[in-house]
Amino acid sequence: MGKTSKDKRDIYYRLAKEEGWRARSAFKLLHIDEVFNIFAGVTRCVDLCAAPGSWSQVLSKKLYENNPDDVKIIAVDLQPMAPLQGVIQIQGDITKLSTAESIISHFGDGQKAQLVVCDGAPDVTGLHDIDEYIQSQLLLAALNISTHVLVNGGTFVAKIFRGKDTTLLYSQLKIFFEKVSIAKPASSRNSSIEAFVVCQNYQPPDGYKPQMINPMSIDDIEIIESDSPVNKVIVPFIVCGDLRGYDSDMSYSLNLDCDKKYEFKEVVQKPINPAYSEVLEKMKTVSLKHGSICVDEAATPTTNNG
Repeated sequence: MGKTSKDKRDIYYRLAKEEGWRARSAFKLLHIDEVFNIFAGVTRCVDLCAAPGSWSQVLSKKLYENNPDDVKIIAVDLQPMAPLQGVIQIQGDITKLSTAESIISHFGDGQKAQLVVCDGAPDVTGLHDIDEYIQSQLLLAALNISTHVLVNGGTFVAKIFRGKDTTLLYSQLKIFFEKVSIAKPASSRNSSIEAFVVCQNYQPPDGYKPQMINPMSIDDIEIIESDSPVNKVIVPFIVCGDLRGYDSDMSYSLNLDCDKKYEFKEVVQKPINPAYSEVLEKMKTVSLKHGSICVDEAATPTTNNG
């Protein structure tokens, strides 16, 4: 496959490079803002699971560049991330209380974030039930730290994998937010189970005290049964974008603009230390060791006719 094959197949991947975004996921946050106006009046925001930084980049361009004196953006991830203008980076674990305290310390004067976003996702296995469960636990971890750092009335946006057993997750979010919607940006492939929860007007229950719980490491979580009407709420599903835009599942001609010749561009920012780098190095070693054999096998097809 040639260098331009992905550019033809994925229009948002190509547009991200042409417009200077680090990843195509930048368009997902932009499309969500077009519908929900989540950036309005925001001067303090947090990007959880931020690397490689496309959502932090959107926050920087939409918020910091317009108001550099007042806006503070905190990006949190276990992995290192290339610097971005106006973005303070914390390399930490979102399940640790120390990370929440570090975020609040950067805002100063005990202030908290008005917007928390999280585009984090696990390495998918292809087994949907497992992937949905792990993603739900990641979302709950993001919600946990948000209860520490989000101001009352604030907004929380996070990735979710939709499935038949996620109704309880919606109900849990509804306990903390006045309005919970599920958004499907136009830049998110139709074939993907990915969507985004947009939780508005953070209002924790009376007497609630934020706790830092890692749901993946606790064996005995107390389940409190309740007849609360929260569990009966139907969460609205909202598509962000319309048919006039690009279809993220279609292939497009390289020459979208007749007056402009297509020019291939490298990605804006490659990962600094991706989790898969060790695997790639091992594959290189194997390829170099057995390269001649692989080439010979590929170049000389075998038949049963000898």
